[in-house]
Amino acid sequence: MTHKFKELQIWQRSRAFCSVIYKLTSNFPETEKFGLVNQLRRASVSIPSNIAEGSARSSNKDFY
Repeated sequence: MTHKFKELQIWQRSRAFCSVIYKLTSNFPETEKFGLVNQLRRASVSIPSNIAEGSARSSNKDFY
């Protein structure tokens, strides 16, 4: 059974959060481009990615 993660409010909010992080970090100094900016962006992308991955699990227990 595949769950419809795109319908989950938490997934939708996590995508919006990603957009905010990308906008905020675009104003960071160039010296942070490969440091803090990269780390914040990767961390924010991992949230909706993990939700999507969990939705592909076969059981409800794994999904939750």
